[in-house]
Amino acid sequence: MADSQSIFQRAERGSRGPVPSHSRDEIVAAAVAIADADGLAAVSMRAVAGRLGTAAGSLYRYLSSRDDLLDLMADAVVGALRPFPEAADPFDALAGLARAQLAVYRRHPWLVETIQRTSGLGPNSLAYFDHCLGVLEPLDRPVARKFEAIAMLTGVVTLFARPQPEGVSFAGIDMTRYPNLTAAFAAAGPPAPETGPDLFERTVRSLLSGLLG
Repeated sequence: MADSQSIFQRAERGSRGPVPSHSRDEIVAAAVAIADADGLAAVSMRAVAGRLGTAAGSLYRYLSSRDDLLDLMADAVVGALRPFPEAADPFDALAGLARAQLAVYRRHPWLVETIQRTSGLGPNSLAYFDHCLGVLEPLDRPVARKFEAIAMLTGVVTLFARPQPEGVSFAGIDMTRYPNLTAAFAAAGPPAPETGPDLFERTVRSLLSGLLG
């Protein structure tokens, strides 16, 4: 049965058995490399063990399950946000942090899926939240509102980190059934999808202004 404690609350290795030949960090680095190359589905205890040149069973000296491994992977790549971007203005600081966060998510596309299934927060994730709250400390807003803003900021980042559609075609569709859409197209023409940095920046700042302004 899996340990009820979060992987971050457990010792790196048990007190019994032979001395392990690999560290948790080495295991996590191997798993991240597999996920970056082949996606999250390719990450298994067997695949990670194979990359390290050991047997899959040996990894259970360090981890109770694949879920433990996913928790460690997510927290490890979040660590790439350090040192956190700094700015005198809280909105500028969080906008900079959002840009850095987006870069991490795009380097590790599997993180979008993993971050939604993690069962515990590791030291890097806790440091991120702590930093965000420190940035927002000068703002006289309820703490609950600040937590909402931080969570929504991550939501925006994950949205922009997903592959963007090439465009929507309405060829062959009877648009008379959609009068409001037809009228909008007639007035402004079909909107070109805008997914560049300007849209991301505006979305982030609109969110922060709406929740904390």
